Amino acid sequence: MPKNKSKGAKIERELFQVFVDNGYRAIRAAGSGTMENADCDLIAGKKGKKYCIEVKSSKKPYKYITKEQISRFITFSEIIGLKPVIALRFNREGWLFIHPKQLKDTGKNFMITLEDARKKGKKFAQFFRS
Repeated sequence: MPKNKSKGAKIERELFQVFVDNGYRAIRAAGSGTMENADCDLIAGKKGKKYCIEVKSSKKPYKYITKEQISRFITFSEIIGLKPVIALRFNREGWLFIHPKQLKDTGKNFMITLEDARKKGKKFAQFFRS
């Protein structure tokens, strides 16, 4: 497995465990990002709460995501009736969660800076309040 794919899988497994540790049931979507129609990384839920999660990490103080990827992710979420969530992890920052509409449109892509993620994003307990 290429290094960035194995890193992605590692952070997806880490976030999967965060959901499980907080009383959710979760699954990692096999082939997310590599297979057609596998347009989210995790699906998590517990009574009355169901989420489709796109997991992103960055060593840099910003993260770009293609408009096509976000469009497919939102469409996938809507088709199966789940709330779309972007999970961000910047180096040494911990997890931050935002709604896709909080991404900045740069023309060709969407992006979020670490600074904006800190302002707009929420930690797990805040975003997924019981």
